[in-house]
Amino acid sequence: QVQLVESRGGLVQAGGSLRLSCAVSRSRFNIRAMGWYSQTPGKQRELVATITSGGSTNYADSVKGRFTISRDNAKNTVYLQMNSLKPEDTAVYYCHTDAETPGGIVYNYWGQGTQVTVSS
Repeated sequence: QVQLVESRGGLVQAGGSLRLSCAVSRSRFNIRAMGWYSQTPGKQRELVATITSGGSTNYADSVKGRFTISRDNAKNTVYLQMNSLKPEDTAVYYCHTDAETPGGIVYNYWGQGTQVTVSS
């Protein structure tokens, strides 16, 4: 099976930085795209950033220029470097991956979520 283990988030002042990581244990699955999503109470989960297995990235407009997603394929780990944090970045951040079975079936997997709080 596939399990995603996220690093702990935290409390940071506005303008500060935080780095999240998510390690994927994958058994026989092939890890494809990886990404980070955020969710605040009463709202739907939203895309923050994604990265393909080849390294192509996509960002939400609200984080472009401030956040950087990267991955280490050898370690099956995805990172989110968050700089110039704003109070509106406060959310629970979820790691996500598409994992493909040897038979070619693709499943979605989510991490447990980690709270990031940015104080003003």
